[in-house]
Amino acid sequence: MTTNWAGNLTYRAARIVEPRDESELTGILAQAQTDDTTLRVLGSRHSFNDVADTDGVLVSLAGLAATERVSVASDRASVRVPAGIRYGDLVPVLEDESLALANLASLPHISVAGAVQTGTHGSGDRVGALGTQVAAVELLTASGERVILRRGDEDFPGVVVGLGAIGVVTHFHLDVEPAYTVAQTVFEGVRWDDALARYDELTAAGDSVSLFTRWTDTDVIDQVWVKARTTSHPGDLSAFGARAADGPRHPIPGIDPTPCTAQEGVAGPWYDRLPHFRLAFTPSAGEELQSEYLVARTDAVAAIEAVRALAERISPLLLTCEVRTMAADDLWLSPAYGRPTVGIHFTWHRDEEAVRALLPALEAALPASTRPHWGKVFTLPGEEIRRRYPRFDDFAALRGRLDPDRRFVGDYLARLGL
Repeated sequence: MTTNWAGNLTYRAARIVEPRDESELTGILAQAQTDDTTLRVLGSRHSFNDVADTDGVLVSLAGLAATERVSVASDRASVRVPAGIRYGDLVPVLEDESLALANLASLPHISVAGAVQTGTHGSGDRVGALGTQVAAVELLTASGERVILRRGDEDFPGVVVGLGAIGVVTHFHLDVEPAYTVAQTVFEGVRWDDALARYDELTAAGDSVSLFTRWTDTDVIDQVWVKARTTSHPGDLSAFGARAADGPRHPIPGIDPTPCTAQEGVAGPWYDRLPHFRLAFTPSAGEELQSEYLVARTDAVAAIEAVRALAERISPLLLTCEVRTMAADDLWLSPAYGRPTVGIHFTWHRDEEAVRALLPALEAALPASTRPHWGKVFTLPGEEIRRRYPRFDDFAALRGRLDPDRRFVGDYLARLGL
């Protein structure tokens, strides 16, 4: 049996295949047509729901990532990468070329394809989700047709965050820039009332700012993590009553911080500061579940206050909650589509029954602009999610054109009306 990373889902697939090249992948697609079976694609299995599940064939991208090389464009403004490569494995190639990405998610262990296709993000007022780094997408449709869509093409915004519904993405072209250094400092003592009264000032204190809380204390934020490029100057948080932590911290207080990236204002390479965790360590306090709700930035304070009001119900199930920001984008199914966005992320104890019992109350309390992360645990019905994406019907039409036989539709996509 094959499970996801968290162990809360066992995939139902009749078989799992791991092609080593596009020719082998094309053969798998052709066989699926002959057998009239569905296919879904696996990245690093860090989704906490059945977005990648099927009772047909699961296609792992790990084999393609192992055999394909990363190539740097002649203008050094982009790199072509196998879709299944993990960000942490891409980093050494970029380091050798003195290149960098504009941002990373909190975990370097996730695959580029899985992260981009589900709308995953890092943090920063001026930085978009990881999909905004994509300059071109290469994919194979169910018929085996090779399609390349580039930024500026009419359908491009529809395929980047594509939920694996369009085809098997084989490569991404990612924007890069010259390598840079970042310093990270953890602050304690910031009060929620002060943070919410001057939220824009607080999140502008660095290139990436994360607020961590267990909601055991609704007055004081456990930790504020500020990451800033060394070419900029981090904001002064003394006005918030903040004090720099007296040593390294884990996002969950009391946990050994060894797996975390370096803190205490010590400058280091971009890739060793932007994530919260280092590639060499398993980024978990144990078995866990995750949910995330992304709201319009204009609704951020109302959303946080709604969560705060449910603290007594949330905290017994919670390992930690992280609040962070991202810029607006134009990717049709990106949770940040059309508006600056704030993500409220929950890392739960792995008690799925209790978590799912709580989520309807949490979802009902959040503003109507709320969009759940595609790869995490939520209970909002598909018809409600569709209403929250202005371009969902356009995406459905695109999916219909590129996959008319619904070869890539599993139960998850069916619940969304696809």
